[in-house]
Amino acid sequence: MEKEVTLTNEQKAEVERQLAYLQRGVVEIVPEEDFRKKIEKSVTSGKPLKIKLGMDPSAPDVHIGHTVVLHKLRQFQELGHEIQMLIGDFTGRIGDPTGKSETRKQLTDEEVKRNAQTYVEQYGKILDMDKAKLYYNSEWLKPLTFEDVVRLAGHMTVARMLERDDFEKRYKSGQAISVHEFFYPLMQGYDSVALESDIEVGGTDQKFNLLMGRHLQDAYGKEKQVALTLPLIEGLDGERKMSKSLGNYIGIDESPNEMFGKSMSIPDELMVKYYRLATDLPMEELESLEKGLEEGSIHPRDAKMNLGAKLVEMYHSKESAQQAKEYFQTVFQKRSLPTDIPEVKWEGESPIWIVELLVELKMMPSKGEARRMIQNGGVKINEEKVSDVQLQVELEDGLVIQVGKRKFVKIMK
Repeated sequence: MEKEVTLTNEQKAEVERQLAYLQRGVVEIVPEEDFRKKIEKSVTSGKPLKIKLGMDPSAPDVHIGHTVVLHKLRQFQELGHEIQMLIGDFTGRIGDPTGKSETRKQLTDEEVKRNAQTYVEQYGKILDMDKAKLYYNSEWLKPLTFEDVVRLAGHMTVARMLERDDFEKRYKSGQAISVHEFFYPLMQGYDSVALESDIEVGGTDQKFNLLMGRHLQDAYGKEKQVALTLPLIEGLDGERKMSKSLGNYIGIDESPNEMFGKSMSIPDELMVKYYRLATDLPMEELESLEKGLEEGSIHPRDAKMNLGAKLVEMYHSKESAQQAKEYFQTVFQKRSLPTDIPEVKWEGESPIWIVELLVELKMMPSKGEARRMIQNGGVKINEEKVSDVQLQVELEDGLVIQVGKRKFVKIMK
């Protein structure tokens, strides 16, 4: 860092305002003293800080867990700082091994580009993408010669790499670690060298990768970035990190009814955390909510319904939130069929095997999954549970098929 600068009283007040705003909800800032110095330097010079977020385009559907970091980026953006949205189109060919117990499947160029575009579209629901700068790390990683790669690898030891929790566990258990996986954190760190990032944000599980950027910037004679980590949100199961692959997620592109319905499955003990990390609820309202839940003056069900409505409003509209709330109350609390069931004109055979029918109606993606749904008691016909996977269904006009809690189809003939 450069030498300390002298601030006016007005500048000091602005620094404290930014620090208080940006530190909310953060788990760790490494190192905190450099974070303050960077804010001070930005305030006195009028030059915005460069805030980096790396995106691994291997799973393009953005869920509520991803938005914790995005809300923090929006705060930086509101304060006039520059957001560096980095698409890991080159690193995506390796796949981030963070938290994985085995080598990741490598992606094709087409898969990376398709997933990256989906990310950009969905991130625009939170960030002003017109003001964010978009980069693809193939721009600087692809031209590296083998000599450059060897020199890059020379800045890190194998012992240090094995300090990563996931690598350490795999090594001790005798599971394979491909050499190319070691290059993922090195390349992510080199991204910070190329972009000259001031701050990099990520979940707590990304700390090693964020600090790699700081380490390599120093090795290449650049000013070191600050690593800012944010908490991870447990999924709807209340135990594991929210993940699409685990099915415990709320996607920000899901329908209002789906989003609201899933919100009602959030464990009571995680509600305040969801409010704090996944919404923009003012701090005073959050404290009032937390107090009300503790004292019993606010019922958890009511708080959860408000949370569901809040999330739907953030990613759809206020009107959609109200409609989703009414839909949930009608279908699940009053145990009535919804009034807006999608209608399908049926011109196929009848009777038809129930499993085949569910696939034909696109209510289930495969016959195997349709069988399991029936066996688990998740299929109803005219509100009567189906238990026989061999059932032949006589399709009549007005017949209502239900799968799970939120999928309905009315047959029209």
